[in-house]
Amino acid sequence: MKNQLLFIAFAGITLFSCKTEPTKKASISEASDNYKQDSIQIKNIFNAALTQGQSYEWLRDLTQNIGSRLSGSEGAAKSVVWGEQLMKEVGLDSVWLQPVMVPHWVRGEKEVANYEFNGEKINVPICALGGSIATPSNGISAQIIEVKSVDEAKNLGDKANGKIVFFNGAFDNTLINTFQAYGGCVGQRYGGASIVGKFGAKGVIVRSMTNGIDDYPHTGSMGYGDIPTSKYIPAAAISSRAAENLSKHLKENPNLEFYFKQSCENLPDAPSHNVVGEIKGIENTDKIMVIGGHLDSWDLGEGAHDDGTGIVQSLEVAYLFIKNNIKPKNTIRIVFFMNEENGLRGATEYARLAKENGEIHIGALESDAGGHTPRGFTIDANDKNRKLLQSWKELLAPYGLHDITAGGSGADIGPLKDEHVTLVGYRPDSQRYFDYHHAATDTFDKVNKRELELGSASMASIVYLMDKYLYNDEPLKP
Repeated sequence: MKNQLLFIAFAGITLFSCKTEPTKKASISEASDNYKQDSIQIKNIFNAALTQGQSYEWLRDLTQNIGSRLSGSEGAAKSVVWGEQLMKEVGLDSVWLQPVMVPHWVRGEKEVANYEFNGEKINVPICALGGSIATPSNGISAQIIEVKSVDEAKNLGDKANGKIVFFNGAFDNTLINTFQAYGGCVGQRYGGASIVGKFGAKGVIVRSMTNGIDDYPHTGSMGYGDIPTSKYIPAAAISSRAAENLSKHLKENPNLEFYFKQSCENLPDAPSHNVVGEIKGIENTDKIMVIGGHLDSWDLGEGAHDDGTGIVQSLEVAYLFIKNNIKPKNTIRIVFFMNEENGLRGATEYARLAKENGEIHIGALESDAGGHTPRGFTIDANDKNRKLLQSWKELLAPYGLHDITAGGSGADIGPLKDEHVTLVGYRPDSQRYFDYHHAATDTFDKVNKRELELGSASMASIVYLMDKYLYNDEPLKP
């Protein structure tokens, strides 16, 4: 350990002295003392989370007593009241609501889909994509044309006219990071209808965005881009197993007809809120570090992993600071963002108000990748601050946080991006996340208590280090 401390002191003396004057060098003993002090504090944070953590019971309450929380819904409204009350109970210095208008899309009656193959009627698990229009009241039926990518669809032209286009691009399961696999094919879900609608297609069905093979359709947002409303067509997702079977059956019978019916509707925008609470900094009250996730969820499950876990972990960061009597130098602000799933209105409004009010944000951390075992963080920051955060790996690695890399942070904190704002995404293990993402399977029972608490402690630990050492040499000016 002595050699490790000397290496840290000599190789990165400024890593533990960033609150000193830029030209001042910390001594070897100062760096060594800080390392020991930080090791003890991080251990205390993990001990408190694993023995006195509240996140799991908060998640139970959110998912079991409120459930799904799609923007504009009754569940979303209840979750705002729940979040405000919980922040007050935890003992934050101040708690308030930020009004925001959000999209209000409703699913309507349960969707139906089927086709006939070799004289047998095959029922297909299907769900409308968020933002889609409905089919006619009696549904639609048409021949299927299959594509495996957005680029392939763009070349269909008149071939799509009068057809239901079946987007069957699967995850690349050779990618270890399943979010990369998701990013490689989610474009077909969001933009598929806008691409083939202009060709005269009657509808779109999309393979669910999951790396598994199951019978659960996974919903998600879609859009029509800039095509005229007369070209809007209904869009839905089918389960991955149904997609596999349909593809096989199409090879045997390219002329088979597919039927589906959905009664979803886009209603006028509805009033909602971000829920905001903070612990005031004892030195830099005007400098803010945000920790957050999104309060809304899709309507099929309970919104447990997406993003109930992120919500309760973010609040538990504040709880762990209070429990360990950590007095932050900068103001720590917890934000439950509304409408990440189908509009990002909450994040956009938060950033707009921050600019309008002349607030100085120096950092932000988002949890929106599920509540599984912690693996690390991705950093979107200038080189100086990215290297600073990566230098803490020695402190964080004993807790399984080995992956501290450059990368994107999170959708809700993204609008705060600036050269002088350090954005961080919490990254748990991704292998099981897309089993549940946007599906009816995203329920409380899929969350492991210990994994959730380890995540809260991981987030609190990096926030503790950022608060102590992050040096913002050119803060944003009001």
